[in-house]
Amino acid sequence: MELNREEVLRVLGNIIEPDLKKDIVSSNLIEDLKILEQRIELSIQVSNPALHARKRMQEAVSFNLKRVFGSALEVDCIVKGLPSESKEKRRKILPDVKYIVAIASGKGGVGKSTITSNLAGGLQKKGFKVGIVDADIYGPSMPTMFDVVGDRPKMIDIDGISMIEPILAQGVKLLSIGFFTDQDNAVVWRGPMASKALTQMFTDAHWGELDYLLIDLPPGTGDIHLSLVQAVPLDGVVIVSTPQEVALADARRGVNMFKMDTLKVPVIGIVENMAWFTPAELPDNKYYIFGRDGAKNLAQGMNVPFLGSIPLVQSVCEAGDAGRPAVYQENTPISRAFDELVHNFTEELKNLIATKK
Repeated sequence: MELNREEVLRVLGNIIEPDLKKDIVSSNLIEDLKILEQRIELSIQVSNPALHARKRMQEAVSFNLKRVFGSALEVDCIVKGLPSESKEKRRKILPDVKYIVAIASGKGGVGKSTITSNLAGGLQKKGFKVGIVDADIYGPSMPTMFDVVGDRPKMIDIDGISMIEPILAQGVKLLSIGFFTDQDNAVVWRGPMASKALTQMFTDAHWGELDYLLIDLPPGTGDIHLSLVQAVPLDGVVIVSTPQEVALADARRGVNMFKMDTLKVPVIGIVENMAWFTPAELPDNKYYIFGRDGAKNLAQGMNVPFLGSIPLVQSVCEAGDAGRPAVYQENTPISRAFDELVHNFTEELKNLIATKK
């Protein structure tokens, strides 16, 4: 077959972008197509910027072109993630959810899930409709924090389609990978399998109308983050850190990841968790055991809003273990700290959305 532009595009038109469910030609995902004597150079955009997704697209392009035009053909294919603006135009996931926000941390053990559960509870207290996707696949903790360990979501029929119904706990809708796995067994999944399972909690679940859907991401800056962030149109991300330097270094990497050209997810702000320790017998004392104002200084240095400081107090841990987030407590120092966090979060998100219009 003659090697010309028309024939090359006909072959490429048989390759489907897996997330968009359309071929890469009609979806206008091909850039800079150059056809030389026995060489084709092209650039392709995909929804999922993760390494495994880009590699699969490269292999599909090379295989299809060589199958038609011969194995001697040289194929130089560059695959990159779809820019966030294009992604938002193409995506129709969760149309009835007003704001979708990820809660992330560069480092594990900084209390990201605690911040997520209390932020959700604080928003629900204010009368908002709230949901949480527990995407922390290797350590799902939302079932424990909302006292629904052992619950299993049911399937419901929506317009002839069978969908997952989230668990309702304390007024908050929940879906967690922990609902589908044995609590005592480790979840040992490779990146693509984990990404697919998490994406299904958005695409195959009936969330209904929500004001806020919070996503509790796994710690770190890996493949799962890239896949998930590209699969769901995020309005912003909250970064959680403790004041200590090792956590701040990872938080800095987290902020920079979301600023990448392939993601461009706005950072709503940084939360400093475990900011100080206050013993129950000395309620007016503050001991800065992890350092002082580390996350606050990081936010100022990176020109990112600072959302607030949450102290390290025993009642936060006890409330999480009891399945009722501390924000639901009546007028305690810790509930007031979370209420302030909720206020700052809603104000900063409002300002962020206003500047994008």
